Formats: sequence, C-alpha cells, structure tokens
Amino acid sequence: MTQRSFPDDFIPAPPRHDQGVLTTSEIVAMAWDDETSFDDIKKQSGLSESEVIKIMRGHMQPSSFRMWRKRVSGRASKHDVKLKN
Repeated sequence: MTQRSFPDDFIPAPPRHDQGVLTTSEIVAMAWDDETSFDDIKKQSGLSESEVIKIMRGHMQPSSFRMWRKRVSGRASKHDVKLKN
C-alpha cells in the first residue's frame, strides 16, 4: 500500500463497529483513487478486479464509468504486477 503522511494535528477515526468491512462507497473511492491498485483492493475487500468493475458500473453514471475505465485500463499504478516488471 501507499505510505501516507498525516499532519501533526491529525485525529484518527474511532474504531468501526462493522469489523472493518468496506462499504460500497469505500470500494468505489478506492477504485477511483489512482494510488490504490486493484491488488490492494483485493487484499482489503476480497473483491477481484472484475468484481470491482461490476460495482463501479452499477454505482456510476455510464459516462463517468466509461471515463474511469479509459483512465485505469492498462495503467500500471492500478496493477501491482505491472509495477514490478
């Protein structure tokens, strides 16, 4: 995962009552983020790339989904394997 630094006055969120299960909104946000690879999403949620794509297709407007797919298709930052080669 990407290392991120936080400001000195950062206050962490309280513990979650859902045992850390990711919501659909969190999955969409992770998929939209260029720094979060599909492999990272799989590690955290157990969802494969194709399952994430189905979620994105179902929760986005068609034009937004096409724009996202065009942006992430073949992008090395969304695939850990491509980064290592």
